[in-house]
Amino acid sequence: MTLPSSRRRALLRGLPLLPASAWIAGCARDEAAAYAGGWIGSDPQRGHMLRDPLPATTVADDTRRTQVLIVGAGVAGLAAARAFRRHGVEDLQVLELEAEPGGNARGHVLAGMACPQAAHYLPVPDESTHEVRDWLFEIGLLRLESGRTVADERHLCHSPQERLYIDGAWHDGLLPPHEGRPPTLAAYRRFAEAVRELRRGGGGTGAFRLPSHRAPPGPMQLELDTLSFARWLDTQGLTDERLRWYLDYCCRDDYGAGPDVVSAWAGLHYFASRHGFTAPGDGEGERDAVFTWPEGNAWLVRALARPLGDRLRTGCSVRRVREQRHGVEVLAHEHASGRHVVWLAQTVVLAVPLFVAARIVDNPPEALRQAAAGQPRAPWLVANLHLAAPLLERPGVGPSWDNVVYRSAGLGYVDAMHQSLRPHPGPTVLTHYTALPMARRGELLQRPWSYWAEQVLQDLSAAHPDLPRRVREVALARHGHAMAVPVPGQRMSAVAGPLAALRRSRGRLRFAHADLAGYSVFEEAFTLGHEVAG
Repeated sequence: MTLPSSRRRALLRGLPLLPASAWIAGCARDEAAAYAGGWIGSDPQRGHMLRDPLPATTVADDTRRTQVLIVGAGVAGLAAARAFRRHGVEDLQVLELEAEPGGNARGHVLAGMACPQAAHYLPVPDESTHEVRDWLFEIGLLRLESGRTVADERHLCHSPQERLYIDGAWHDGLLPPHEGRPPTLAAYRRFAEAVRELRRGGGGTGAFRLPSHRAPPGPMQLELDTLSFARWLDTQGLTDERLRWYLDYCCRDDYGAGPDVVSAWAGLHYFASRHGFTAPGDGEGERDAVFTWPEGNAWLVRALARPLGDRLRTGCSVRRVREQRHGVEVLAHEHASGRHVVWLAQTVVLAVPLFVAARIVDNPPEALRQAAAGQPRAPWLVANLHLAAPLLERPGVGPSWDNVVYRSAGLGYVDAMHQSLRPHPGPTVLTHYTALPMARRGELLQRPWSYWAEQVLQDLSAAHPDLPRRVREVALARHGHAMAVPVPGQRMSAVAGPLAALRRSRGRLRFAHADLAGYSVFEEAFTLGHEVAG
């Protein structure tokens, strides 16, 4: 991120920068503070170009050929490239719209410190996601010791892992404390039992697992897909305020929308497919191990992209995909040169969001039309805050990797330097996440970065009133269409509807994206990318 030269000169002279919205002064605070900032990450103009009709006068400047062409270098596209190469296909190319690969798993560097632009962790996978596990063994994150699978501890999240600011103090873990609140503890135990029953496969549901298309749905799963998670909780009498806040946080964190929007299947799948839910005092053990890095899942993306070399071409907008008798023709615009290039490929994999695929495919199949039209998407704001000094601590447990404020509009923040081994606190970068209501997508694009920066500071002010005095720079990434929201009906579509039809397609034109699962999770994206090469 850079500031215009006039603003940099003013900064060096110590003068205020104009317009005033570009710098925020703490006039009413004990210490005046000002910070620089701006937008990073995705270029909205490139993405919005795809909405405009391709001019009829467009002429290609060059024609190129390849056996396999993959459109999109997010996790699914990069996993697809790896899978094709494992099948012996070396004649392949990957085209990416943005300046760097990764999609929702890109990273950034602020004040010399790595930080994420979006996704920031990966739970240590179990045997059901064997494609992900095989790759993690390949790159050294997992290894076998005496017949046991062991994770490389250097890449696991350091302790303390999570804390929650509530009732004026920091508490260990993200589940609100229940002490002195018997109804809250009872609600935790009832929900824990419901999750255990689902994990056991009770009620004819079949197993909840990742990837979800490998779990055959039973009658109860399909019934859960017909109603919202909030409605299901109501029918179960699970109305305790603290439990409902926690479940709302979990849904917004994983799906970008709350229990009133996501399906009951999705709300329960969050727990039943991964780590379950254990009520306090009911034999809880250590927290689930997760891999994380200062730059978040960009670390994983770089490991996936590195073997591709010059097969990966960034800054390429695909404008048209046309299936022909003996192959597929793809028209791409190269932003650096301004040239239009036609690619002729035997097989094309569209590893892009389904609503994008529906726009660029000539005469898209009906399954694609239906899937794209029926899949709402959540906008996200990710703010990286460079702090010149440590924050003052409030009562309770000490700083953790993941830090959440009770009843906050945001989803809390992770500390980029939590994984470092420095012996004393110092400057750091906090990465703050907000899942916005879908109705605010236009506002995310139109309002200036300074407005959103202030929203973030206000969101954290209850826990950190000294934060505005510590901030020196704010780098914001906006994801207008960040992820598919698993609303009621998406599970059925992924099992026997349009999403399933696209996932199973193995013609010249194929599809690989987390959208095909109906929600955005690393394990789903990687597996779908891996399978498309089969």
